[in-house]
Amino acid sequence: MAAMNSDLGGLAGRPANPQPNHFESALYGAGPGLIRTGLGAYGEKFLGSSSEFMQSNITQYLSNPQYYFQVNSQYVRNKLKIIFSPFFHRGHWTRITEPVGGRLSYKPPVQDINAPDLYIPLMAFGTYIVIAGYALGVLGRFTPEALSLQFTRGLLGWFLQVILIKGLLYSLGNGEAPLLDIVAYAGYGFAGTSLAMLARIFWGFSYYFIMPWFCICTGVFLVKTMKRVLLGGPRSYERHPSRNHYFLLFLAAVQFPMLFWLGNISGWSSVSRVS
Repeated sequence: MAAMNSDLGGLAGRPANPQPNHFESALYGAGPGLIRTGLGAYGEKFLGSSSEFMQSNITQYLSNPQYYFQVNSQYVRNKLKIIFSPFFHRGHWTRITEPVGGRLSYKPPVQDINAPDLYIPLMAFGTYIVIAGYALGVLGRFTPEALSLQFTRGLLGWFLQVILIKGLLYSLGNGEAPLLDIVAYAGYGFAGTSLAMLARIFWGFSYYFIMPWFCICTGVFLVKTMKRVLLGGPRSYERHPSRNHYFLLFLAAVQFPMLFWLGNISGWSSVSRVS
């Protein structure tokens, strides 16, 4: 018997056909499937919530950059008229909405004159740098460093305007405006500043009439725009009307030192009239 057991490789004494453990088999068969299903559901939920977060938070502040460049020549012409003379704008100041994907969305600039765009601010900023370079050349002070300094001044002024408008909106109880909207509103001032600088090159004294006018127009445009933004969403504007009016008045008043500072170039006093 011992030899037989030895020949059988020690299998004697063990059942030839051991009964399967149904509990272990069930765990073995279902385990990977359950894990895959659980991980899949969790991943789906995680990705879904992440996508929802991105959509509701990041896009809220950055929006879609392509939206701000949907312009045509008619829009640019009419928008510049409003920026340069907001007193004569006879239409409303509210933006037009349309249903998109089950929710309301604003129409692009090409379909709504009150929509913010980045085409005009970027073109105005480029014009501002070109005119500054030309003025430096007329003054005999043109150097890459001087032009770089003017470029930095323009960017800093734009950034300060963005911070000012963003802080104002937070103070008035509406800090949810998309960041690119604020960047667009803050950049419209370069249009008037560029024209005032150009006028100063050819006729120095005109600058002191044209620049204050553009400061007033930019201030009025921003005030009317900010009131439209405030009245278009959750706000505390109606609860503190007097305080909010002071804030908006401050925004308009700040345009005077801001735009004069942006339009200032060292040596302006020595500019002579160019024939």
